[in-house]
Amino acid sequence: MAKMRRKGDLPTKTCAHCGRPMTWRKAWARNWDSVIYCSDRCRAAAKKERSTATA
Repeated sequence: MAKMRRKGDLPTKTCAHCGRPMTWRKAWARNWDSVIYCSDRCRAAAKKERSTATA
């Protein structure tokens, strides 16, 4: 059985849009290196900002 880890011991990243720290989640285990945004809301807002900046 795997050893338990405390939440404070998990890796963290900063969201590219809002700047909030995000902690590793089991759902992100396969693609942790490619996770950029903390939520769908931040992803959509960043996409909206990019489209208005290029237009």
